[in-house]
Amino acid sequence: MTSQDSALDASGANGGTPPQVRRVLTEIPGPRSRELQERRTAAVPPGVGSVLPVYVADAGGGVVVDVDGNSLIDFGSGIAVTSVGNANPRVAARVKAQADRFTHTCFMVAPYESYVAVCENLNRVTPGAHEKRSFLVNSGAEAVENAVKIARYATGRDAVVVFDHGYHGRTLLTMTLTAKNMPYKQGFGPFAPEVYRMPLAYPFRWPTGPDNCGPEAAAQAIDQITKQIGPTNVAALLIEPIQGEGGFIEPAPGFLPALAEFCRANGILFIADEVQTGFARTGDMFACEHEGIVPDLVATAKGIAGGLPLAAVTGRADIMDKVHGGGLGGTYGGNPLACEAALAVLAEIEDGKLTERARRIGEIMLPRLRELAAAHPAIGDVRGRGAMIAIELVRPGTKDPDPDLTARVARRCHERGLLVLTTGTYGNVLRFLPPLVIPEELLVEGLDVLAEAFAEE
Repeated sequence: MTSQDSALDASGANGGTPPQVRRVLTEIPGPRSRELQERRTAAVPPGVGSVLPVYVADAGGGVVVDVDGNSLIDFGSGIAVTSVGNANPRVAARVKAQADRFTHTCFMVAPYESYVAVCENLNRVTPGAHEKRSFLVNSGAEAVENAVKIARYATGRDAVVVFDHGYHGRTLLTMTLTAKNMPYKQGFGPFAPEVYRMPLAYPFRWPTGPDNCGPEAAAQAIDQITKQIGPTNVAALLIEPIQGEGGFIEPAPGFLPALAEFCRANGILFIADEVQTGFARTGDMFACEHEGIVPDLVATAKGIAGGLPLAAVTGRADIMDKVHGGGLGGTYGGNPLACEAALAVLAEIEDGKLTERARRIGEIMLPRLRELAAAHPAIGDVRGRGAMIAIELVRPGTKDPDPDLTARVARRCHERGLLVLTTGTYGNVLRFLPPLVIPEELLVEGLDVLAEAFAEE
């Protein structure tokens, strides 16, 4: 028996969705996970982190099962990747069938239909009725980087505008685009040129309060772009419609529309980084739809392919068609296995009405979290849309971030069998990204576990 076989036996589920229950049989992490952690330490550099060193044997629906047989409620979805579940039957079936046919040819050498079908679907579902083109890559960072490449080529301009608290990836350019230094940028410079950072409409922390935040922040950003860069030098404005690693910050109403209008008036391309927010996560297919934003270019990844590596850039045909032949591509981009998975995910989202399901998750979570905030002054803010929800923790009576409390609460959740993630520029945000297919009773139980963790403070 291989170690992988024994791990599957420990989970109690050899295929299919595991039982949808929370079960804590050992300390977290358990003895077998600790053994694997020792092997990891000898084989993998410490720069590759993990939220929780429990080693997974099985997963699906709303749970992750470790090699010790513990079943944890999943409020992480692999960072918004497994929205349709970790082992969705439709995804698995299409991937298995494709693997029996062929696993790779390289689309740039010998193309295949599934790549074209994914692009057709992306052109159909992304915002806007205009003619579009898409092409496929492997990761969110690759998608963002290619969107910037295309914008610079199409406009003949160099400057790129990004925003405080933004996160766009770990390549050289996307590190530059990312706001937070530690751990993403520290020691990895020098960085790429012609990137300019502007203030974000962060309602909880805006000096004059949330009601003024949207118009004031937009006016400030536009003024700085005009004075410091010059609009005619700006190729693109790049923004997450809800910021992910920055702390699930939802820009104040009016901020994004004002920026989009400024871009249109000045020939600046508006790029929506929908890597974490896309594919039904926020209760709309794409988060920018909430305020009617129609981007020129959209970068997508994460939830697109049920856990297989796939990402895309979708944009206006007149922009995408400008790039010369051979200027875009990559060996693995649009791998046939990932394309089949993406076609299954898109069908699951539409057939399963998962945008509506995401809204239902928000309707359950937000009232419970607001009740929790009323009982615990350390919860300074509750925010988010759909199944992309967060709470920001502060020292009571202030807005001073409390990352230590955030880490303690997360650890208690983990010990009780609830997988939660921390995030935020200040490390003081608990973010919740449950699978869109999580059973409601597990969702409610997860919120109960969170309340228990706070009750110990």
